[in-house]
Amino acid sequence: MRRPVQSMLLTLTGLGLLHATLLTDTYLRYVKAGLRPLLIVSGLVLLVLGLAGAAVRGWQQTAAGTGHEHGHDHTGTPRVAWLLFLPAVSLLFYAPPAPGAYTAAHASDKPITVQRGFAPLPAGSPLPLTLTDFTKRVQQDRSRAIAGRTVRLTGFASPAGDDGWYLTRIIFSCCAADSQTVKVRMYGGEVPAADTWLAVTGTWHPRGTLGTRTATAALDVRDARPVTQPVNAYTDDLPLRPS
Repeated sequence: MRRPVQSMLLTLTGLGLLHATLLTDTYLRYVKAGLRPLLIVSGLVLLVLGLAGAAVRGWQQTAAGTGHEHGHDHTGTPRVAWLLFLPAVSLLFYAPPAPGAYTAAHASDKPITVQRGFAPLPAGSPLPLTLTDFTKRVQQDRSRAIAGRTVRLTGFASPAGDDGWYLTRIIFSCCAADSQTVKVRMYGGEVPAADTWLAVTGTWHPRGTLGTRTATAALDVRDARPVTQPVNAYTDDLPLRPS
């Protein structure tokens, strides 16, 4: 690849990373929030390298006059190399789709860790819970505190194999490549379109023995309302909103 093309590619990639991390929250679609400082540094380094390469190239051409004295580089840039510009430009002008129902269908399920002891559930109805906390309460809480409680879960819809649906969250350990899912089966109401973000209110769907592994993490839906995708979409935390 010729040097001017290299410099342009480095500059565009650096600008794309800085745009995704400083001017938008697009980076959260692909990596954990904790990696933002590293992405900013990487973007700055690439930008500096690209601009430095262009500056050195310009200085060399000025010093050599027209440059004929030192000969021409007749090596052309391979056509396939221009494809490298596509991801760089996409960071600036078009963000690839965020992981959703398709990713969830192909990602592994996140193991639910064993919890020893549960604090009393707070008062109030509906009770906001994460999908993981709801699953733990259903399958591990021997006090059966979740029985009869109206809870509110937030996630996006993904299809189930029997024409039903799951409320789903995708969780990044590091980035989208190592994503895992946590799902709660929904019963009742209309099946929403895949990837629709929803706040779902309901009670545990009795199936299996509550407080044991035989219990299914499932909800009888009383209300399902579309919501804006939260900032922390790729964690299994209670939803955060833009500040």
